[in-house]
Amino acid sequence: MSGLLIHYPILAGQSARYAVGAVLILGWAMARRLPITLPRLKDLPALLAVVGVGMIGFNIFLLTAQHHAEPGLVAAVLGGSPLVIALVAPLMSGVRPAVRALAGAGLVVAGIVVLSGGGTWSGPGLLLAVLTMLCEAAFTLFAVGVVRRLGTFSVALWCHVLAAVCAGVLAVPFDGAFRLPSAVELVAVLAVAVITVVAFCLWYQSVSVLGAGRAAVLIGVMPVSGLVVSVGLGAQSLTMAALVGASIVAVGCAVGLRG
Repeated sequence: MSGLLIHYPILAGQSARYAVGAVLILGWAMARRLPITLPRLKDLPALLAVVGVGMIGFNIFLLTAQHHAEPGLVAAVLGGSPLVIALVAPLMSGVRPAVRALAGAGLVVAGIVVLSGGGTWSGPGLLLAVLTMLCEAAFTLFAVGVVRRLGTFSVALWCHVLAAVCAGVLAVPFDGAFRLPSAVELVAVLAVAVITVVAFCLWYQSVSVLGAGRAAVLIGVMPVSGLVVSVGLGAQSLTMAALVGASIVAVGCAVGLRG
């Protein structure tokens, strides 16, 4: 879905996407009578870090990387984020990383590399892919403490609000002339907004229940689901390497989630 927005101004697209997402989260919270907690001053650095690095930064690097690298390479490098999270998240809390979580994350990374098949890059392609991976890891690492204090829906709402405002402000000097999205781009923005809201809330809820280190292995489900969708749409064929990679990811998730 993000690939449909490659030629649309990046920051304007992100602002619209997160603005729609904020409205959806607020509407859901009101309909379900879920409490929304106002962030305190001490929560703002973490929220701004999630927004700047994990949301806006991630999407800028992801879209830009696709200009200089094949999707397989970006997916393979992005697959390294479970290992980074499983290693760093416990250290941030002052405890040793769990051996089982590290082993599971390592298997997930190996499975993703086999599944994606790697790929080639030109110019800054590899660097952009690595930055995308680090932003993906930061999306979880920066949010661990603030999710514990404010709750999943409150963090989701305030991050979407901040992201919409920040991206909109940055779009004025960096995106150039504003243009309305085409019909395809509009559908992509709306679809990505809905998908993001659902994924955002489910992910932070899983992090709060499982802990960041254990939840990290579930990032491996993303390329596997991408494979299923691609095969279902006829965009690619199902290969033995893809099956082996998906199986390794499944084993890694099982190992990392135990205990």
